[in-house]
Amino acid sequence: MTPAHDGWPVILLEAVRERIRFKHYSIRTEQAYVHWVRCFIRFHGLQHPRDLRGGAVRAFLSALVNEGNVAAATHQQA
Repeated sequence: MTPAHDGWPVILLEAVRERIRFKHYSIRTEQAYVHWVRCFIRFHGLQHPRDLRGGAVRAFLSALVNEGNVAAATHQQA
């Protein structure tokens, strides 16, 4: 597992922002994507996404539906 203190979350979020800007998405889209990436990282205990197993995304989305009381539109956005 990658330690949370080595700055990788910041580097990952900057890479996400850079890719979104490269694709010319709106600033609101960028903010939404970064928000959900942060939520995903926190949900998995600050583990680097490359260290997660195949069901990590499904577990996150299931938790949103089952524990987060989110609307279907929010679930689709995440």
